[in-house]
Amino acid sequence: MKRLSIGLGLFAALAVIGFLGLAAWPISRTPSPSLATLDGNVQNGAYLARASGCIACHTNPEGGAPLAGGIALETPFGTLYSPNLTTDPVHGIGDWTIDQFAVAVRQGISPEGEPYYPAFTYPFYADFSDQDIADLWAAFQTVPPVAEPSVAPSMMFPFNQRAGLKLWRAAFMHDPDTEPVEGKGDSWNRGKWLVEGATHCSACHTPRNLAGGRKEETEKFAGSDLIPGGGKAPAIDTSSLKEQGWDADNLAYALKTGLTPSGDAFGNAMGEVVLHGTQFLSAADLAAMAEYLMDQPRQ
Repeated sequence: MKRLSIGLGLFAALAVIGFLGLAAWPISRTPSPSLATLDGNVQNGAYLARASGCIACHTNPEGGAPLAGGIALETPFGTLYSPNLTTDPVHGIGDWTIDQFAVAVRQGISPEGEPYYPAFTYPFYADFSDQDIADLWAAFQTVPPVAEPSVAPSMMFPFNQRAGLKLWRAAFMHDPDTEPVEGKGDSWNRGKWLVEGATHCSACHTPRNLAGGRKEETEKFAGSDLIPGGGKAPAIDTSSLKEQGWDADNLAYALKTGLTPSGDAFGNAMGEVVLHGTQFLSAADLAAMAEYLMDQPRQ
């Protein structure tokens, strides 16, 4: 009994030491030049914000102010709430610099150096250019401040310990595959950049492991029975889309209108994606996304 007590005590001590070491372990940041000298294009930034889901995730449809947050996102690990992204200096991002904004968007790290939960789809934005960031920043600066505090996450232990996200990042973060492919046309490559990056289709349409990591290497776009916030997402790999009767034309039309080839309407999460995001994309970008989805590279 004495040996058991000693063993448990040693285990507890090692656990505490390990956690303290993890908490002190700094997150690796990719250095970048200051973006303050770049002139951002508000219109382009607003367009990219729509494409990237900023409006859909950070604007409560039940009467919430634009980008004031407050949308609950149920996960197997607890409940997250989208934060206030208005220009309020206390409750929003009004006291941030553009460089802090860039690190948050592309690397998922807060101005305080804390990792964000990956429900924020920052892994898909890692390839945003400096000009993309400057345009987004310019657009966000036009949002009126809302003095409404963000709701703190309600996560189970140990998931409420953000230090553990450092291990998650090391194990499961994937860089977006947005690089253009030689031999493919400009439209196909534009569609790849949107699908694999900004519009982050894989966030919902790729199944996840028990730790919440996407199974990118083996089951990309194979569909998911449990997407963030609840619900299911169908497979959207090229073969599955063709089996379901999709082609590039009706897929582009569906991303614009929310209507499927059978006349049904997208529901739940995908309906919101169209309502707040893809319906605002240009006809050329919708056609590019459809072209890429109907002609994806084989794994």
